[in-house]
Amino acid sequence: MPSQLVCRPERGFPVAALRVSGTLDQVTGDALQQAVRLRLADQPTVLLLDVAGLRIGDPMGLSALSATVCAAHEWPDVPVVLCGADPRTLAMITATPDCEQLRYADDFAAAVASARAETTPPHIRVRMRPVPDACRQVRHLVTQACTAWQRSDLAATATLIATELVANVVRHARTTMDFTVRPLHGGRLGMTVRDHSRRMPKPKDARLSDPGGRGLRLVRDLTDAWGVLPVTDGKVVWTRMHPDTF
Repeated sequence: MPSQLVCRPERGFPVAALRVSGTLDQVTGDALQQAVRLRLADQPTVLLLDVAGLRIGDPMGLSALSATVCAAHEWPDVPVVLCGADPRTLAMITATPDCEQLRYADDFAAAVASARAETTPPHIRVRMRPVPDACRQVRHLVTQACTAWQRSDLAATATLIATELVANVVRHARTTMDFTVRPLHGGRLGMTVRDHSRRMPKPKDARLSDPGGRGLRLVRDLTDAWGVLPVTDGKVVWTRMHPDTF
């Protein structure tokens, strides 16, 4: 009988909570990663995984868990908390070097309540249509955000990056989009655009005579990190920038 894994989300932004039950192995690892990507796409403050009903079927299943931890740590800088792990599962996970960034809690409900009681970091999120005027809108929004968060030193570069992210959706994805900007630890700034196209963006080595194609090269060159998070209903292009980057 094939192994099964059930991932059931618990709603309640800004905390992402996922109840995971069944067997985690080489076959079901993709299901875990897909479920986690959807939760990360909402850019929560913390990701809580209730694993009281989880069994590790084979060591290969832990590679999916470690990939999940790495993705959350890289972007959007979200801590992952495992709740309710039984002694055997806990021993296998703590023995995995790539899972070192994990945190642990005994009780899922208590962890959810504690996380929701914490102060929510500031962020601005706006939904826009794929029209040229969206670029002007996002420049104004980012300038205001940088001023409000005392990050004016990032404003000029941040508005350029935001414009390119939005323009890429207008030109290629052509779907509605959710743009988010928020301050991160260490004086950094994070910006993301979520659209509903599965088409993955790729930086092009445009020639001087080419009318376009340099947008993602600018994003790559002006940020300290950027990437694409594919989800079932599209993708999220994310960026992190720091004053020392430029």
